[in-house]
Amino acid sequence: MKPDRVTLVEVGPRDGLQNEAAPVGAAEKIELVRRLQDAGCREIEVTSFVSPKWVPQMADAAQVMAGIERRAGVRYSVLTPNLKGLEVALATRPDEVVVFGAASEAFSRRNINCSIAESLERFAPVVEAAHAAGLKVRGAVSCALGCPYQGEVTPDEVERVVVGLKAIGVDHVGIADTIGVGTPLAAQRALERALKHYPLAEVSGHFHDTYGQALANILACLDLGVHVFDTSIAGLGGCPYAKGATGNVATEDVVYLLHGLGIDTGLDLDRLVDAGAYISGVVGRPTASRAARALLARRVAVSS
Repeated sequence: MKPDRVTLVEVGPRDGLQNEAAPVGAAEKIELVRRLQDAGCREIEVTSFVSPKWVPQMADAAQVMAGIERRAGVRYSVLTPNLKGLEVALATRPDEVVVFGAASEAFSRRNINCSIAESLERFAPVVEAAHAAGLKVRGAVSCALGCPYQGEVTPDEVERVVVGLKAIGVDHVGIADTIGVGTPLAAQRALERALKHYPLAEVSGHFHDTYGQALANILACLDLGVHVFDTSIAGLGGCPYAKGATGNVATEDVVYLLHGLGIDTGLDLDRLVDAGAYISGVVGRPTASRAARALLARRVAVSS
C-alpha cells in the first residue's frame, strides 16, 4: 500500500524555531523560507500567532509573513490557537491555519489549563472564522503516543480528540508524537483511528525522534497508505516536556529514506542540506540530520 508520492509539510520555521532558547531574527526566518522554497517545499508552516509573552520566539509573526516571497503552488500555514490570534493572522494572508488539541487530559490541563473538551470548544469559533475567510484548517492531536505527565496514551484517547476535531469542522488531522516515545505499532494504531473518520489524504503523521523511532514510525505509516508527514529542516525543534528530546524528525533524513524507496517528494535533497546548514549556522549548532551530516562530509571529502 506504500504511496508513490509523499507530501512533506515543512514545520521548521514555526515548530522548529519556536523551541529555540534565543529568538531567531525575522530576516533569518524569511531567508530560511526562501531556501526551503528553492528546495521544492510546497507546504510550509511559517509562524505562530500566539502571545509574545508566552512564546517570544514568534513575536515577529506578522513581520515574517509580510517579508516572505509568495510563490504559486505553495501553501503557507500559521498556528492560530484562538480568535485573537486568527484575527491578526488573517491580515497576513495565510493559506491555512493550524489548531491543536492534546490526546492526554493531563497534558491539556497542565499546559493550557483546561480540559480537552474545553479546548475543543475554544477552537470551534476559530475554525468557523477561518472557514468564513476561505481558509483550510489543519488540526493536530498532540501527545498521541505518550504524555510526559500521564505516560501511556491509548488509541481510544486519540480517537476521542479526532472525533472532536471533526465535529467542529477541522479539515485535516495530524497525529503527533510530541515527545517522541512512540514505536511503529503504536503509530499505526493511532493513525488507524484517525483514518476511521478522515479520508486518507487528510490524515498525517508528526514524529519526534527522541528515541530514534521517527523514521521507523513513518515507514510503518507508509504501509497504511499515509502520504503526508510533518518534518523539520535540520531536525529543528524539540519538546521542553521530555528530557533529552532531540526534536522533530529531520526533513533531510525523511527525504533520503523516501527517495531510497523510490517515492517522489518533489524535493531537492542537496538544496535541503544547504537550507539546513544555513539555519544551523544561525542557531549556532550542527545540524541534527544524520543524512545532512553525511552529505556535508562527503562534499568536504570530494573538494579536498
